[in-house]
Amino acid sequence: MSEKTEWQSARLRAVQNLTADIRLFEIEPERFVAPAPGSHIDVAVRIGERPDTRSYSLVGPCTDGIYRIAVKLLAHTRGGSAYMWSLAPGARLGISAPKNHFDLGLGRPDYLLVAGGIGITPICGMALALHHAGARVRVLYAARRASDLAFADDLAGVLGERLTRVVSETAGRINFQKEIATLAPGGELYVCGPIGMLEDAKRAWQASGRPVDQLRFETFANSGRFANEPFTVTIPRLGKVIEVPRNDTMLAALEAAGVDMISDCRRGECGLCALPILEADGIVDHRDVFFSEAEKAANAKLCTCVSRVAGGSITVDTADRPG
Repeated sequence: MSEKTEWQSARLRAVQNLTADIRLFEIEPERFVAPAPGSHIDVAVRIGERPDTRSYSLVGPCTDGIYRIAVKLLAHTRGGSAYMWSLAPGARLGISAPKNHFDLGLGRPDYLLVAGGIGITPICGMALALHHAGARVRVLYAARRASDLAFADDLAGVLGERLTRVVSETAGRINFQKEIATLAPGGELYVCGPIGMLEDAKRAWQASGRPVDQLRFETFANSGRFANEPFTVTIPRLGKVIEVPRNDTMLAALEAAGVDMISDCRRGECGLCALPILEADGIVDHRDVFFSEAEKAANAKLCTCVSRVAGGSITVDTADRPG
């Protein structure tokens, strides 16, 4: 069960390759709604013969009535990026109106925005909005290689020295403890990137003693510590043994097998789809940002929408009962 999405038709107006594996999509909706900074749209995709949904952050303010999203082509995910890359200008799409789970608070004395890789997409709009509002803002934009910094030149043209590029091949990881120390009291930190970056940010923020609600973040549903591989889920209560393919989520596999699940965000943020772990024959790759580090280490539950098992299988419980 998830929040109902009202779909509308849209036309893919243009595409542009920004890097070897990042493509910008310009989407013309039937009914344009101006997005707030940090917003995303849901896009109807097809994974093989099966319909599915992906969420993509909007890039920039979209003041011309066109939604822009950037999609990184990934080899080891469920196939949403491959579907998007298969589309040519003129293609029809089903999209939602803008939604926002990554709100930008205004009127703060200072802002630090941090993006890892394709996590720059919501950060772009936030940075531009804060710049035009005259706010004090810095942006750290990290990627493995300099060639992966798809929006760096555009942002540098607006922000100048307030943009710092961090290339891990040469500069290593961001020192969040050092960066947070430069943030004015009452300032806010916004982070969008892979799970490792978010964990670093959360640890440093907690150590700083700053208020929890002044750290805001968004993550990728596909970021984990291990490569995707197939695994088996056993549910003794229901007498079910379910195979989870490499390119599908545990949640989707459970739903396809008739397990009555509750879910909403499907990005590891809300915790509604979490199930109790009875036994794990393998390593549980917790990819959510809902559970604390201590809760993940306890291995009592996992968020089925993003988390997986590496090198084994898992046995879980569920409140669902056969009808």
